[in-house]
Amino acid sequence: MNEGFEIITKAEQPVLSMRTVTPVEKLPEAIGKTLAAIAPYMAQMGGQPADAPFVAYYNMDMQNLKVEIGFPVAAPLPATAEIEAGSIPAGPKAVGWHKGSYQSIASTYDAMGAWMKEKGVEPAGVVYEYYYNSPMEVAESELLTKVVFLLK
Repeated sequence: MNEGFEIITKAEQPVLSMRTVTPVEKLPEAIGKTLAAIAPYMAQMGGQPADAPFVAYYNMDMQNLKVEIGFPVAAPLPATAEIEAGSIPAGPKAVGWHKGSYQSIASTYDAMGAWMKEKGVEPAGVVYEYYYNSPMEVAESELLTKVVFLLK
């Protein structure tokens, strides 16, 4: 199920993240390990999440997904040898919500693609998914994911 879509403009958002390449079937493990590595460092540095954890998708090759996994943070924090201190760029973004299993999220992507075309806006290539709960906390039908396309 997908919810209403909107175009928003946001300021640059600092993040703590790590990048990796993984097949889609190993993505949940990669997300778990990465967030478990970043969270204690963020806490040690006195940082606070500014939103839910995210995965940025730089391609859609399901055998070699290029992803960035991390947390938006309230204020910039220093990097470590493993953890990058970066940002989500400022500018326009198309935002949509998906409620339901991760396996059904393609319907939201399809609907957002059609909606963006109708609105005359083009995605810039990177897509962010923010995860507001997890399959360990709620039933798959209750999973809530925010999908954000950077726009040209």
